Amino acid sequence: MTPQKHYKLLTIVKKRFFFELFVIKCPLFKTFWHNLRILEGRNYLVDAMYKVLTILFFGLLFFSGVNPHEKVLPKTTPEEKVSAPADFKRDVITIYDITKQEPQNYIHDCQLYDLRCDTLPQVKFWRSVMNLTKDSALICYSHQRCVIDKVHLKNWKTFSDEQKSGYRDSLRNVHCMSDSERVLLVEGKSFFYDFSKAYLKLDQGIKDFVANGVDPWYAQAILLIESPNRLQKSNVGAYGPFQLMKPVARMFGLHVNKKMDERADFDRAAYAASSLMKTICIPLAKQMLDTMHISYNETDLWFRLLVMHVYHAGAGNVKAVLESIKPTTGGMPLICTMWHSQAKGFKSASQNYSQLVLAAMLEMDVRLKLDDEITKK
Repeated sequence: MTPQKHYKLLTIVKKRFFFELFVIKCPLFKTFWHNLRILEGRNYLVDAMYKVLTILFFGLLFFSGVNPHEKVLPKTTPEEKVSAPADFKRDVITIYDITKQEPQNYIHDCQLYDLRCDTLPQVKFWRSVMNLTKDSALICYSHQRCVIDKVHLKNWKTFSDEQKSGYRDSLRNVHCMSDSERVLLVEGKSFFYDFSKAYLKLDQGIKDFVANGVDPWYAQAILLIESPNRLQKSNVGAYGPFQLMKPVARMFGLHVNKKMDERADFDRAAYAASSLMKTICIPLAKQMLDTMHISYNETDLWFRLLVMHVYHAGAGNVKAVLESIKPTTGGMPLICTMWHSQAKGFKSASQNYSQLVLAAMLEMDVRLKLDDEITKK
């Protein structure tokens, strides 16, 4: 091929490349294209112009951050919502709220009754605490949380430490317990577990979790036990309806500073909590079980309770307690075993967490008279 033919071929290729990338996509450059056609007889000018405009194009592309191979997705409007998988919504029922004069979403989990969770002594104990006023307390032994006695706090506080210790010893003797068995006093928490106030937030929480593609069961569980009566800050700094720590809230885009704390914003907090579940809690719970070759279904009650433990205690502490137990199968027996196991930071509060979830779910059913329907069936 002669140099002249090679030069003409190269010019044609450049013109075609430039035409497809620039002129077709950017009508503003059509003027340049027509001017170049005038200069076709002057090959050196055309070649220089192609080089300048090509460099300009890729420069703009680079600084704009656009990936030429990236598919452009259609923008979604705020009204559009992402639906959660159908299985995640199987427990969602509609209740007509007479006060609001409109239907409300609610999670009614029949597994609570199918698995006889309402008969577990730990769950029965916490239900009693949730219905007990703050001027009273229940005395129980720690292993099964069975109630031994009920006392008035005002009278109890008049006892000396020696009298309290002697009273506990007498209870051990009467109930044939060993001297090492811990006898606990737990104050009433009906003021904290205000289910009438918690119920008002359930519908929106369920909708927010479904919109983010997360099982709405977790929304109801968290709202019933974390901060059911009012917005408050925990002793470790968690705040808002979903009791989020500052680093977690910031991780998912919430503004937390001296002037603003979006953890108090219900929808923003729900987004952060559901994102935490979707990206960290659920995947890590599945990873732990996969490592131990334990089969599971994401809608199983025991799997959901395990995820709730990850939400509360952290994946590292849950992993430590599972490694100490060395389970070979899942199910509610595994959760019950965790109630009596400790490892790293997984201690009393962590053991109680899923017990509280079960108790609160059952108590909310009672207030909505949904437990009667189960009994009739």
